Amino acid sequence: MANFAKPSAPRFAVEVYQNEFLPAGGRDVHAIVTVTSTGGATARTTSAAATAVVIMVDCSGSMDHPPAKMRGAREATAAAIDALRDGTAFAVVAGTHQAKEVYPGAGRLAVADPTTRARAKEALALLTAGGGTAIGTWLGLADALLMRSPAAVRHGVLLTDGRNEHEEPAALRARLEACAGRFTCDARGVGTDWEVAEVTGIARALLGTADIVADPAHLAEDFTRMMEHVMGKEVADVALRLWTPVGAEVRYVKQVAPSVLDLTDRRTEAGPRAGDYPTGSWGDESREYHVCVRVPAGGTVGQEMLAARASLVLPDPAGTAPTVLCHGLVRAVWTDDVAASTAINPQVAHYTGQAELARVIQQGLHARKRGDTGDATAKLGRAVQLASASGNEDTAKLLAKVVDVVDAAAGTVRLKASVADADEMALETRSIRTVRVKRT
Repeated sequence: MANFAKPSAPRFAVEVYQNEFLPAGGRDVHAIVTVTSTGGATARTTSAAATAVVIMVDCSGSMDHPPAKMRGAREATAAAIDALRDGTAFAVVAGTHQAKEVYPGAGRLAVADPTTRARAKEALALLTAGGGTAIGTWLGLADALLMRSPAAVRHGVLLTDGRNEHEEPAALRARLEACAGRFTCDARGVGTDWEVAEVTGIARALLGTADIVADPAHLAEDFTRMMEHVMGKEVADVALRLWTPVGAEVRYVKQVAPSVLDLTDRRTEAGPRAGDYPTGSWGDESREYHVCVRVPAGGTVGQEMLAARASLVLPDPAGTAPTVLCHGLVRAVWTDDVAASTAINPQVAHYTGQAELARVIQQGLHARKRGDTGDATAKLGRAVQLASASGNEDTAKLLAKVVDVVDAAAGTVRLKASVADADEMALETRSIRTVRVKRT
């Protein structure tokens, strides 16, 4: 089912895919909620002036080993600046064991036009390697700069080549908690000396993307794509609101496409029996969410109930009631028809498999690192089987660089004796990416 908002709001639509039938006494209802945005004509959709971007570049001493990393970082930052639309507010920050403004300075954001772009690119000569790494300070400065902007869409881009060695892990976690909901952030690791868990953790906390750029020569291309994606964002701070009736509760909410992201613990209460889950900024795109609702016990054959109402809401800057952009309904119907109650909805089955794929890749790689070849082989074999069955060709190619595939359908593999660090890190970083279900 689809439900469009008024013409004055961004054009969002919700579709719900589920098997609503439960056996007598059944309680858990699973649904895939597909949300599609086709832009909008609202005062809060972006003109360029409604977007602010801060680019954070690692300038620690390791960025000069080899010098191609620092050179690639300057070129990539210049490419990102070129991709800014006129009117976009922006700044460049150099990150070491402290954070320094490179352009425009004095706690300000510049406004993109031909003159400021040229001056910003001239200032990139100040990006030189030396010092340590304290990523929380970089994020803190980016947050301070972005919060001075009235822009609705606030975005950070963070590049690092190493581990966060000059800051306690608790300090970074606290900074991420403080920044969550204030701006989104894409994070990139260049080379192979950085920590995958740190970079992906930053992106996950700030609802952005994470990736590896093993060769610094490819940074400019990656930064251009990232910035073009940011420039396509049209509305910020959208939340998925789930309302449940008395006796029902949300067990979990996970984004499952285009990547896996568990939102369950990010719920904020939004009135009686309703909770909001953050989804960040949107452009022309579609995302899918797996919602599991536990309904009251005691359902009898023939009984039907509304298990949940899923809405996309946009907060009002003045603090009044949010705008409801669209909604869809999740139903529960109890039946004694075994065929109906045991059928698994194809969308639910597909994304359950994609979530398992991400999980077993992570488990398999961790087992490999600790030397447990049996568990690593079993987990990565299951990953190959799932990737093959779902048509996730990109992940299958990454897996083939870590294991020799004997029988993909059966999940029979052998661990490779030698694996390049870049290949292993690429698989770990990109394991959460999913493929869409093939609709009929």
